[in-house]
Amino acid sequence: MRHLTYLAVLAACLIGAGWLEVFLRTRVFRRWLRLLLTLIPIVIVYSLWDVYAIASGHWSFDPRQTSRIRIGLLPLEEVLFFLVIPICSILAFEAVRSVRGWPAGDEE
Repeated sequence: MRHLTYLAVLAACLIGAGWLEVFLRTRVFRRWLRLLLTLIPIVIVYSLWDVYAIASGHWSFDPRQTSRIRIGLLPLEEVLFFLVIPICSILAFEAVRSVRGWPAGDEE
């Protein structure tokens, strides 16, 4: 079960922030194009950064704590990290914005 540790942390992050979409109606997932345009550069830049660090010997992943699934040099969990954490951050930001009544850039 230790190899599922990273996935469990990511799942906990999504569960911890996911309720904001439903209960505070943040509409993050309804505005999927905006979300996608935000996530693409994050995934590309940080994946390239990680690949460089791994190839240079500066960074590694404990195979006992990750699944055996790899995308190139990166474990699946690392790629998911670059999706899950920004989504959780956006959900949190939109929840604060929603509660405070701040307009979004496209709603002014």
